[in-house]
Amino acid sequence: MTIEITKGSVFDAIEEDAAAAEVLKVKAALMDCIRNYIASNGLTQRQAADLMGVQRSRIGDVARGHVSVFSIDALVSMAARVNLHPVKIAA
Repeated sequence: MTIEITKGSVFDAIEEDAAAAEVLKVKAALMDCIRNYIASNGLTQRQAADLMGVQRSRIGDVARGHVSVFSIDALVSMAARVNLHPVKIAA
């Protein structure tokens, strides 16, 4: 087993394509913001799903950090529905 120390983001280490790594970083930032919103408001997954207009299982995917199952559009929509500001989050 070889251990590599990365410089920067783990997404830079797992993606050879810089553009793909940036997409993952934006998705992760949006998911972090959504998770923080849910936690800071003491919401259940069902409550968060209702507010964000998605199925409860989608909130579960956010909670587990399943980045690959979301498009940026879907995450932006979820965040916007609860008055989060995705442009500021991703910047």
